Amino acid sequence: MSEFKGNERRVHKVYVTRNTEYHVRKGVCVAVRDRNSGRWVNGHAAVTKRLEGSLKFHRQGGYAPHFGEPGVGDAIYFNDGDRDLITSKLERVDRPERTTVALYPRE
Repeated sequence: MSEFKGNERRVHKVYVTRNTEYHVRKGVCVAVRDRNSGRWVNGHAAVTKRLEGSLKFHRQGGYAPHFGEPGVGDAIYFNDGDRDLITSKLERVDRPERTTVALYPRE
């Protein structure tokens, strides 16, 4: 099977850390869910912040900013022009099910 070569039309991604899921639509965090309880975290500091990039950690120690697509092992950097937020390291990046997107909390 060949890899898709057209324009990416899907707008939702889920960035998963050890304890948290960050649900992002078109580069903006729209919902946060606690992985242990499965509950949405209303009022989480990441909600409404833009995903600006990530921090890549080096095996030798240290880290560097990365402005491309965050990947496994990176920490996401969210910004809203006022207060920054950096997550713990990503364990995976997923696509949410349509049923999950329909459950996003409305603020």
